[in-house]
Amino acid sequence: MKIATWNVNSLAVRLPQVLDWLAANPVDALCLQELKLSDDKFPLAALAAAGYESAVFGQKTYNGVAILSRAPARNIVKNIVGFTDEQSRVIAVTLDTPKGDLRLVNGYFVNGQAPGTDKFDYKMKWLDGLRNWLREELAAQPNLVLVGDFNITSDDRDTYDAEGLRETIHHTTEEREHLKALLSLGLHDAFRLFEQPEKSYSWWDYREFAFRRNRGLRIDYILVSDALKSSVTSCVIDKAPRKNERPSDHVPVWAEFNLL
Repeated sequence: MKIATWNVNSLAVRLPQVLDWLAANPVDALCLQELKLSDDKFPLAALAAAGYESAVFGQKTYNGVAILSRAPARNIVKNIVGFTDEQSRVIAVTLDTPKGDLRLVNGYFVNGQAPGTDKFDYKMKWLDGLRNWLREELAAQPNLVLVGDFNITSDDRDTYDAEGLRETIHHTTEEREHLKALLSLGLHDAFRLFEQPEKSYSWWDYREFAFRRNRGLRIDYILVSDALKSSVTSCVIDKAPRKNERPSDHVPVWAEFNLL
């Protein structure tokens, strides 16, 4: 089973690229962030023609998340249970696998703007709410995968300029402590389960030739529960879509599981 995550930074703009990527990479589930469109504008028919059902939690202009899956999705939950939020940032589904139910949670984590701002405070509260809810989800459904655009670098390996960007947004001690707290629930960074090339990133700014210079960040993650850790056989960042015309600033990340 292959599960992928991709912040597409506007599905209306990037739909042809998503369809092309799925044709070349027929994953079992693709989790999208930053749809930037409402549910009624979501291209259900085009994705169904490509072989995917869609669970959608859209929002006009900003945010929005979706899970595309080959198998039917059940028990769909939108946003963090127990945390009041006007933004469309989280969607969770249950998928059938040969090993039983798999709970798949897709999140577009709060950016946070800058330490000391209201948006940063919102990020801290949002992360608290996510952790509290996921603790309950893991207790009920041990086979759990959390994916998405986390807007956090886990450590200095995940940034092109560790010293220059230290304690700036995505690099603060507070954000990294929150990510560690998520992992302490019994989750594991699938990418770091394997030896990986140095300077492996999933996001590059559009400005200053950042992609060409590989001045990026790794902020897109696939976290797997204790129960699934031994099933992960690979985790890859696919940089190819960043070379497209009008690309997203993020690229897909996918993990493969042996669930037989």
